[in-house]
Amino acid sequence: MSQSLGPVDFFAVKFPGNQFRGEIAPALKELVDSGTIQIVDLTFAHKDADGVVEIVEMHDLDEESYKLYESIVVDVNGMLSDDDIELIANALEPNSSAALMLFENSWARRFVTALERAQAEVVISERVPRVVVNQLLAAQAET
Repeated sequence: MSQSLGPVDFFAVKFPGNQFRGEIAPALKELVDSGTIQIVDLTFAHKDADGVVEIVEMHDLDEESYKLYESIVVDVNGMLSDDDIELIANALEPNSSAALMLFENSWARRFVTALERAQAEVVISERVPRVVVNQLLAAQAET
């Protein structure tokens, strides 16, 4: 990727059991195809029932799984560090899996460029968890 990136988020999701079947691939593809995000790194982790961890990079996926993700990951470039991957993988419960990804919020690229040109400085940028938003909306509905 030769151009500068917009804001980049780290995202880790866990799945019970080691039956990761790629159900998230179509939703990710839709986000990528619409220009909302670009996935810049993607790794999978599995912990078996005995607690043994296996890290699975894109190039290590079986052919069917690889085909699910190859068209939506623009550049697997190792931006996720081994330490980050191992931290998440080791925290998994036995017999579970995780997908770890870095994605660029490409929808914000133009805005970030405008901020740079205006010599603006982002003071804080924080994602409000969905559960918190839902709680706030529910509290507002009660009033």
